[in-house]
Amino acid sequence: MYKINNFVFSKPYKYLVNLHQIKEMALMDVIQVKDKTFKLSIPSAKIQEQVSRVAAELVRDLDGRNPIFLCVLNGSFMFASDLLKQVNIPAEVHFVKVSSYQGTSSTGAVKQLIGLTKDITDRVIVIVEDIVDTGITMKQMLETLQQKNPAEIRICTLLAKPEKLQVPLKLDYVALEIPNDFIVGYGLDYDDYGRNWADIYTVVNE
Repeated sequence: MYKINNFVFSKPYKYLVNLHQIKEMALMDVIQVKDKTFKLSIPSAKIQEQVSRVAAELVRDLDGRNPIFLCVLNGSFMFASDLLKQVNIPAEVHFVKVSSYQGTSSTGAVKQLIGLTKDITDRVIVIVEDIVDTGITMKQMLETLQQKNPAEIRICTLLAKPEKLQVPLKLDYVALEIPNDFIVGYGLDYDDYGRNWADIYTVVNE
């Protein structure tokens, strides 16, 4: 048996190098995702505080309107889950998927909206997104949804990057505005890694 800082392990010390590295990174609020290092930028407590605020705004505005929440996968899964637990009004929840990213930058190629089988005619739609940066993906989503004759479409996003916005968009509900940095955590990824962190981290070595 091997003991380090009151933790007991059965494997030899040479197998514990990564555990030491993980502990050191935790003490520095730094994580490693593939070949990039990220530092803590938005702790979970602050995220949850703002998610609760947005949920209260949605309840205030949409009570009695029977909205449909369209949660955009994959990035919004944590935000949507925490948000909708607090939206205690009659509503439907559906999931759709679009994709325009590879690596740390947008390819500019927006794929087709996938997964919407619900008739949304004359319904109030709330798009639940993880992040709006250039706005190009969101603009195409709006155009696609508007062809289906909803009564109204609102945008609810965890994060917004005002400095990077390239198209005019009305963001109805924004939990947090952030600089034009690449981030991971709380659903956001770097090449599909990093989504599972409860906090949000900013890249320190592009």
